[in-house]
Amino acid sequence: MGQAHAGPAEPYGVPMVVSQAPLRLVLGSALMLFVELALIRWLGANILHLSYFSNIVLLGSFLGIGLGFLRARRGAQPPIWFPPLLAVTVMGVLALDLGVDRSNSDLIFFTSLSTTGPPAWVVLPIVFVVVAAVLFGPGFLVGQCFFELPRLTAYRLDLIGSLIGIGSFTLLSFLGAPSLAWGVVVGVLALLLYWPARQVRAEPRSEPEPPIFPAISRVGLVLVGLSAAVLIGFLARESAQPGVRWSPYYKIETETQQTTIGEYTTIIANGVPHQAVTDVDARVEFEPFYAVPYQRSQRTDPGRVLIVGAGTGTDVALALRQGATGVDAVEIDPRIRDIGRDINPNRPFDDPRVSVHINDGRAFIEQAPGPYDTILFALPDSLTLVAGASQLRLESYLFTEPALQRVRELLADDGVFAMYNYYREPWLVGRLGATISAAFGHDPCIDLNRDYNSATLVASVDESMQRCSAEDHAAALMAGAPAPVDDNRPFLYLRTPHIPGFYLAVLAVILGISLIAVRGAVGSLRRTRQYADLFLLGAAFLLLETRAITMFALLFGTTWLVNAIVFGGILLAVLAAVEFTAWMKRTGRSQRISLPIAYAVLLASIAVVWLIPLAALLQLPVPLRVVAATAITFMPVFTANVVFASRFDEAPDPSISFGINLLGAMLGGALEYLALLTGYRELLLVAVGLYVGALALGQRQRRRMVVSAG
Repeated sequence: MGQAHAGPAEPYGVPMVVSQAPLRLVLGSALMLFVELALIRWLGANILHLSYFSNIVLLGSFLGIGLGFLRARRGAQPPIWFPPLLAVTVMGVLALDLGVDRSNSDLIFFTSLSTTGPPAWVVLPIVFVVVAAVLFGPGFLVGQCFFELPRLTAYRLDLIGSLIGIGSFTLLSFLGAPSLAWGVVVGVLALLLYWPARQVRAEPRSEPEPPIFPAISRVGLVLVGLSAAVLIGFLARESAQPGVRWSPYYKIETETQQTTIGEYTTIIANGVPHQAVTDVDARVEFEPFYAVPYQRSQRTDPGRVLIVGAGTGTDVALALRQGATGVDAVEIDPRIRDIGRDINPNRPFDDPRVSVHINDGRAFIEQAPGPYDTILFALPDSLTLVAGASQLRLESYLFTEPALQRVRELLADDGVFAMYNYYREPWLVGRLGATISAAFGHDPCIDLNRDYNSATLVASVDESMQRCSAEDHAAALMAGAPAPVDDNRPFLYLRTPHIPGFYLAVLAVILGISLIAVRGAVGSLRRTRQYADLFLLGAAFLLLETRAITMFALLFGTTWLVNAIVFGGILLAVLAAVEFTAWMKRTGRSQRISLPIAYAVLLASIAVVWLIPLAALLQLPVPLRVVAATAITFMPVFTANVVFASRFDEAPDPSISFGINLLGAMLGGALEYLALLTGYRELLLVAVGLYVGALALGQRQRRRMVVSAG
């Protein structure tokens, strides 16, 4: 095992264990993942509408980390611009009113109706470049360590550090920690990694050697410290603002004012007015659609009620006012629920008839015990995406045809279902009406308020229990409406299967930037040809990861906790693959691993994922569903990384080979948008094609190595 050599001669250097390559690698990887996750959350919260494009931040992270690995060299001076650039980015975003203009889009976005800001193809590439520049620093720091350790040992420690980074961020999200806490973690880790320290040697050497991790100058160290202080200071100022709190999904701000209908509190999520809190009677007077579900039902009372999207409790308060005997209130965001519990004047969550469930709506209805007399989808829209999935919103699986079929199963024979929201476009109302019609076997009642762009759709199990108005819009809206969406293509807000033009423009720009940046980092792209198979492995693995995220989101919910568990599970599966490969190497069995056979096992495991329908898994009891989903999801992940670890272990340059693999993940992130055309299941076919290409390129490279050795 390689060890750190003699350290810097600077007199202010002190012996510290952090100077050792293993611990340095763990801390650097933890910092790398933590900064990536923090940027996805923080930039999405402070740049208007960016939370709808979190995949761009992820792609920028891949580029920056990959470039850091490509430029890393033993004994090279670590880049000191990472902390200053991060501090300047935070200062600039907080000082400027930044946003992405989402008007005239091919997609529906739930946002303020008067949107401002430059077009997406201008803002998103800038965000992409800034994120890449920031993550270059941690990528470089980690990449340096790969020269000082055996390949698989370095990979193992990188994964352990990544798990620590994800775990730390998840814990802070669970605790509802403000952005100040994120800044403190980043500042402390950055200071530890840049602090000068003498290197520890395993054995004396006859000749002095240059330091592996040379200390930065005093001026550089002061700059890093000041940058950390500025970063923490600005985030402390943000966190101290009245009415600001962080949920696992949003930066939430509250504004309270006196109006003609009484005290009115607006909840602003990621810069967009999202919900409001006021007395229920005043709310119904101002927005009558809240009461329409009860007016369109022949029932004398709501009976046992399920409300998905309970929010701050207005819908719950109205159901109680209408005579509900019991209410299951489902809300995905615990902070929004807390606000309603604390300030809703009707105190609905204190009523003994109410049971509150912090959960994803689709996950709850799949597990809920029926029957219910009334089920309401009460404005369940989100302003963010599920991390790791380019177009999957928190509520995407709630409006598919299988979801509404499950709703019908949960209703009593005289039960009533209703959904209402500001749907923005008539075609969207028509699609939802057609979905209800397909699930219930007859058309719903549709009340349309053109002034507010709102609509209410009501359907009962027994059509005679519906009481549609004389001005019912169902027939007109459903005529020629887009087809219902399913669990494979849950893209409710995309009118027809296509990749919107602004996505193509943005992807073209950022891929062009990436190509130029990679060429600048390596000098000539010919140097990377021998790692072409690793590039394809990175792209294919990103698609496997996307499939795992979307599968678990459907089976267990789109909550932040499920998402964190999936990311952690993927890293653990990768770590298991590294340990297996290292064990095979220690026992002398590694030579028996046939690359074609390993790929065959990988492709067979992907075929299993392809062949098992998710609908069948949804029918399983939750414990058995967990076991089945874990087995079929992580087996391809494990096998894919046995292939990668074996190939990486024999690569001539560990830093470049690892960096190329990360850059391949960028291609996978771009290919992920194909799901808008084909659906998520078909991404597995794209992954198969990439793995077949990687096999062919890997075999050719091995033959070249044999010829060169001979």
